[in-house]
Amino acid sequence: MFNKILTDNFFSRNRPLDIDTVTLNRKRIYILPSRSGYIFALALSAMLLAAINYNNSLAYALTFLLSSVATISMLHTWRNLHNLKVNIGECHVVHKGEMIQVPVAISNQDTRHHFALKLAWPGQEPIHIDLNPEQQQWVQLTTPAVQRGYQPIGKLVIYSRFPLGLFHTWSNLRFDHHCLVYPAPSENKQLPSANTHNDADNGEGKKGTDDFIGQRRYQSGDSMHHINWKALAKERGLFIKQFGGESPNELLLSWHQTENTDIEGRLSQLTRWVMEAHQQGLHFGLELPQVQFPVDHSELHYHRCLKALALYGKPT
Repeated sequence: MFNKILTDNFFSRNRPLDIDTVTLNRKRIYILPSRSGYIFALALSAMLLAAINYNNSLAYALTFLLSSVATISMLHTWRNLHNLKVNIGECHVVHKGEMIQVPVAISNQDTRHHFALKLAWPGQEPIHIDLNPEQQQWVQLTTPAVQRGYQPIGKLVIYSRFPLGLFHTWSNLRFDHHCLVYPAPSENKQLPSANTHNDADNGEGKKGTDDFIGQRRYQSGDSMHHINWKALAKERGLFIKQFGGESPNELLLSWHQTENTDIEGRLSQLTRWVMEAHQQGLHFGLELPQVQFPVDHSELHYHRCLKALALYGKPT
């Protein structure tokens, strides 16, 4: 408990946020006796008092020998973190309520081994790492997505008690890094009625969904439902089937179409509609107060809409 108080308060205050990569030097590594270390020190004190009381040379020798071992182990425990490099990667976008996965790389820049390293958010189950000389290892840390928008990853702690467990050495990592969290989708998957626009009077042909009129090369954002799988199986390339006739449905998803009265409920419902429309390959637009996204069906449009919902009402 004493170590935890010092870790969370004294040793972490007034330190600026780290960017992406941190090298653990002597200014960033802290060490204190562990609970076993305090018990061991108490036992050594009792042995020393007994040696003095009985004036026993063997008791003196054993006490000083064990004290020397503890002192040497303190140096090895501290060196187990020294000169390690910690790098944080980009986290994948998730929805609120899911688990954020943060990739973290631990690099050993020395020619010696580093054993029994532990990396974790405070209070969570740590990941155990052993590093060979000049080895880099990637690990995945997970934490709940508790808020939409940009969620800071918080403070990471790397620590070790190798080799004897008498000392606890650690370093606090506070990265200036945020993960984008989309709103949690609503359970209601029923899309609102689509708006079909037929511009027959302007003399321009529209791509529809009735009669097959040919094919073209695949472009990023095209619906998977229109891929010519037979041509792909014959290794002719990736083509999209084109149809003529009626124009496709253009679905406008509006803030006012939701039945919810609270902001989070509206965002949740719009998130579900955006996901369903994209999954069905529909052309859809999104209308929010003070911002509107025109009808599109690309992957980029899909993520732009979800990002706008995630950041709605958040300070920029």
